[in-house]
Amino acid sequence: MCYRCYWPLRHCWCGSITPMPTRTKFVFLMHPYEFKRVKANTGRLTHLCLRDSELHLGIGFDEHEAVQALINDPQNYPVLLYPGRGARDLSQGELHATDFAGRRLVVFLLDATWRLVRPMFRTSPSLQRLPRIMFSNAAPSRYVIKRQPEPGCLSTLEATHELLLALDRSGLDHYAQPEQLLGLFQRMQEFQLRCTAGNPRGRDRRVGPSAPKERPPVASDAAPKRRRIFPAAVVAVAS
Repeated sequence: MCYRCYWPLRHCWCGSITPMPTRTKFVFLMHPYEFKRVKANTGRLTHLCLRDSELHLGIGFDEHEAVQALINDPQNYPVLLYPGRGARDLSQGELHATDFAGRRLVVFLLDATWRLVRPMFRTSPSLQRLPRIMFSNAAPSRYVIKRQPEPGCLSTLEATHELLLALDRSGLDHYAQPEQLLGLFQRMQEFQLRCTAGNPRGRDRRVGPSAPKERPPVASDAAPKRRRIFPAAVVAVAS
């Protein structure tokens, strides 16, 4: 086992990765489930591709010393990648270098599925208080080994790629190696597909979007259920 990329030694990714310098510091906050159970997690792979990035495990981060040090450092301008009302859309030019006042942009990303991201967000008031950023008009997810829960949902790797593209277009960063992240993402999925090719359960696995199920009509006096929907143009981070 390689204890840097956490893949078996014969399939280690480290030799294929060239850590890329960025002006922005990326901080990946990974749910423990992702670390322990999700073999195709992209957060760690993305972290290894970015020279100045950090990865921390946890659910709540208000007592996490390293995370709080980054948030409270007066030389940093910390933001949270979290779409929704009030988030500043980088694709629309809603974040400017003048907002930093000479500070360094530090982007926190929650690395988990949406089912797990929401509790992470709720249990960390210090993250809730951060300015939120998002981007729009992103390419559809390239995931073929996992179904995303909503149109517009992306893996952590894809979200970082789209964020770097938006930062580069706005002049806030320079994305020097856009092909590396997506190339590794494709190779990782091809490897997973090869591993499941001889597995009957793997062959039966549906990797495309599932067809919507027919549901019985709802009575007119029934209260509609509230469901949070992210438009296809807005990223939702998932591993």
